[in-house]
Amino acid sequence: MVLNVSSPEPKLGQIFTRRWVAETLLDLAGYTVSQPLESMTVVEPAVGEGAFLAPILQRLLDRALGRGVRLASLSEAVRAYELDHEKVLLSRRLCVEALELAGMEPDAAVAMAQQWVQEQDYLLAADTVPVDIVVGNPPYIRYDDLKSGQFALYQTKWKTLTGRGDIYVGFWEKALASLKPGGRVAFICADRWMRNNYGSRLREVVGERYGVRVVWSMHDVDAFHCKVSSYPAITVIANESQGPVAVAETSAEFGSRSAEELSRWSLGRGRRKEGAGYRADRLSHWYTGRGLWPTGSPERLALLDSLSGLPTIEESGVTVGIGLASGADASYVVDTAPVEPDRLLPMATRLSIGPHGLEWAGEHLVNPWGPDGSLVSLADYPRLDEYLSNSAGVASRHVAKKNPDRWHRTIDRVIPGLAKRSKLLIPDMRSHVQPYLDEQGLYPHHNFYWLISDVWDLRVLGGLLLSDVAEAFVEAYCVRMRGGTLRLQAQYLRTIRLPHADTICTETAHELRLAFAHRDRARASAAARVAYGLESEQELAS
Repeated sequence: MVLNVSSPEPKLGQIFTRRWVAETLLDLAGYTVSQPLESMTVVEPAVGEGAFLAPILQRLLDRALGRGVRLASLSEAVRAYELDHEKVLLSRRLCVEALELAGMEPDAAVAMAQQWVQEQDYLLAADTVPVDIVVGNPPYIRYDDLKSGQFALYQTKWKTLTGRGDIYVGFWEKALASLKPGGRVAFICADRWMRNNYGSRLREVVGERYGVRVVWSMHDVDAFHCKVSSYPAITVIANESQGPVAVAETSAEFGSRSAEELSRWSLGRGRRKEGAGYRADRLSHWYTGRGLWPTGSPERLALLDSLSGLPTIEESGVTVGIGLASGADASYVVDTAPVEPDRLLPMATRLSIGPHGLEWAGEHLVNPWGPDGSLVSLADYPRLDEYLSNSAGVASRHVAKKNPDRWHRTIDRVIPGLAKRSKLLIPDMRSHVQPYLDEQGLYPHHNFYWLISDVWDLRVLGGLLLSDVAEAFVEAYCVRMRGGTLRLQAQYLRTIRLPHADTICTETAHELRLAFAHRDRARASAAARVAYGLESEQELAS
């Protein structure tokens, strides 16, 4: 029996999936004729034109006919949801045709189709019966594209829907919550929730209660009947404890034959795999908590997986922070200003990065903070008061209006003692992670991240951070901008794992110091591999 569906113009949130992609997700979810489909319940939460429903019906009815199962006993085998009335009618016709072709009487087929395909909003439907499999392509609709009050209504039921998110996050939450023990959700949808703030609660739920089984990046694959820019991935998550994870990176060459091959490998036990349009590997674990999930080549993910037992940079005794934001740099960050001398604090800015490393460019912060971290009184500093009172934009800032009695504060406070400490400074916009040592008593501008430690020799640490090993951690979370620039954030730096400082031998530490002093990335990378205990052939491909 072969069932086909058409693919008309999609409406808001509707991206119709190619048949081979739907077949692939069903294979990965375990919905195959070798399984007792007649006693299982499969859910399609957004049926659309039936891209998933058609192969579901074909597999279910082939199984039933092959085993002599009574068609009337299949009433609980399928649940499909759709809000668009025309799509509901089309999907029910598809069910009726399939059931009649399998031998069911027309009236009984119509009744079964009406039970299988529900004209309801999946996120609001009152389902209480646990299911075996949820499979599909949930709708892509941003919160601000919904009618007034709709997103708030969804949020009352699904707590993972936060911030400026997309409703497919709610589909994930409901689908996972509906599973029987051992059940699986297999979706093709945007992977942004894995690495954006609005996906943090969903990541936490997954990490605490479920096991990620498959993650295939499909960004360049022709998986839909129209062009999309949603960064899709095939992801399978099970209601069972976490185990090994099949990860794959695909290219535009990836298609149905490659998918069949990769599916068989993903459901097996083998390690590294490569074929037409894909590279894959199997990780020993996945990630927990609200933290970002990594991305990159299977080789890179496998390497990071091998280093997962090492402490994170902060666990190893390093504090990571970001420099000061003033809210009015034209007034606060200056070469000089007519204020009391102790109100000028030497500052590291972008101009401080020169051909020979970090060199103070003569810029100061007009500093409204005292040595103890409290805001100074302007009554004690009349020249500072006059200068800031006459500086355009200072009093009109949001932070000033919010704190009218503290209008002269910068957005961030000056951390007591930070300027005088030896520290590594890392600029936020570079093609590579570039640490610089500051021993000049500078306070970092917000264009820098700063690192201090009472455990590490900062030159050794600087050599490690200069290496491609440390950068592999950052690149797994931080997307490169146009031109290859890394847009760093402190949260990305905090993902770096380090060898224990006391396990680095004298010779390797010396090599790291020299590499850092000469800004020799290749030398730093070679020494870092020794410090991390890596084999030279282990890849760091992005």
